[in-house]
Amino acid sequence: MTKPVLFSRMMAVVLAVCVLYMGLPMFAQTAHGCRNIPTIINIDYPGGFQTQPAAISNTGWITGGRLGTDSRNHCFLRSPGGSYTDCEPSGVSAISSFGWSINAAGQIAGVYKDSSGVYHGFLDSNGTFTTLDAPDRGTGMNQGTAAYDINPTGEIAGQSIDNNNVYHSWVWVSGSFTVFDAPGAGTGAGQGTEVSIVDGLNPIGTTVGSTIDGSNVGHGFVRDADGSFACTFDTPDAGHGSGQGTYPGGINQANIVEGDYSDSSGVYHAFVGPACGTLTEYDVVGAGTSPGQGTQNGNINALGEVVGLYVDSSNVNHGYVREPNGMITRFDAPGAGTGSGQGTFPYCNNVNSQVTGWYADNLGKLHGFLRSCN
Repeated sequence: MTKPVLFSRMMAVVLAVCVLYMGLPMFAQTAHGCRNIPTIINIDYPGGFQTQPAAISNTGWITGGRLGTDSRNHCFLRSPGGSYTDCEPSGVSAISSFGWSINAAGQIAGVYKDSSGVYHGFLDSNGTFTTLDAPDRGTGMNQGTAAYDINPTGEIAGQSIDNNNVYHSWVWVSGSFTVFDAPGAGTGAGQGTEVSIVDGLNPIGTTVGSTIDGSNVGHGFVRDADGSFACTFDTPDAGHGSGQGTYPGGINQANIVEGDYSDSSGVYHAFVGPACGTLTEYDVVGAGTSPGQGTQNGNINALGEVVGLYVDSSNVNHGYVREPNGMITRFDAPGAGTGSGQGTFPYCNNVNSQVTGWYADNLGKLHGFLRSCN
């Protein structure tokens, strides 16, 4: 799939980058969906190109990244009314940046790259920037820290790459870092613990993500707010070869997890279900059955609606929304290309069933989109 440019290693199966919070009881899982035909509009950053919206708050604010005329990626913020501003950290020699998550208070968690090629996480609290550098971070090129999740109280989760290129996850609460590694995490380059992007941290402080073990196989984990690991898990049909396995995408406030897995043939399938409970595996009709094809999850909102993509037999990408009752609606953004590697890449949904993401046109150019119910 086409992925945002910032952080150097993001799991190919991970789509999740959204905030899924506020104002719903913990048990809310009632289907919402679009009661009428939804509209899909283009939301390209004015004067820019290669726009990639990543997260949408429940109040309709959107953040992500856009490629500027300087050929660098820059964090942007779009208001519900359609106005745009930059959210790249200032005064820190940032040469590129990306906004990964935004909460209802308008706080943004993201990542920027400095002039030495090192990554740093950041918190943008309504224009006030705080740099977030995990204690164990590496200081070489393409090492450092990325902030991926922010919840309603301003707690942040992310990951870091150390000097040996091993991945670790962390939470930042009240200005203090806690770095952690899930059971079974590998200790070689490109292995370790990876919190999900960006709905990997729910409102009660539970994190979800994956471990890459010493054989480069992925496994899921759920970590409670008190620091204990509720479980590690594998979907029943996940493959056990290098690059295969189970990759959770996120967790909502009712502790429902979603994600996808790669089977023994390298085909992707999606799953959803209660954290540490029985998971439901599913495939979208039309998904391809060759290696690298199949169904991938993206985000789960507080209502239990899942958004994601599927790759067809021609390697074209398409979007879908899955309701809690299992009903799946497929969609394509207007203007999405129909060639291999092109198509629609949903990235996030909010409690109002709005979906944001991007599409690659027939020239491979990226455009942002917003799908809304009427």
